[in-house]
Amino acid sequence: MTVTIYHNPACGTSRRVLALIRQAGIEPTIILYLIAPPSRARLKELIAQMGKTARDLLRRKGTPYDDLGLGDAKWTDDQLIDLMLVHPILIERPIVVTPRGAKLCRPAETVLDLLPVPQQT
Repeated sequence: MTVTIYHNPACGTSRRVLALIRQAGIEPTIILYLIAPPSRARLKELIAQMGKTARDLLRRKGTPYDDLGLGDAKWTDDQLIDLMLVHPILIERPIVVTPRGAKLCRPAETVLDLLPVPQQT
């Protein structure tokens, strides 16, 4: 199974999700999105796959969210996506993509919905 995680190693939830993926016997593709943010097209695709809006994917804590006034409803999804690309720290994490779909895995255990069901012995 191909699994990709948009990961921030400084985030405890992101580290926990990565550990759960590895406990399932899968070594995922790890994208350190703060260093290599997704393209605009890929970010829009991820948002659509998750059935979210750009606003749903905004991270507030430890980001320029308040300084930029992102709580204001005036911002369009396209504008929010542009800001996420300029400030990738605004992208909530971790996002996991598997053949079963894409999810923002908060809490960490939500990643289990995307992983294979363990075989009963």
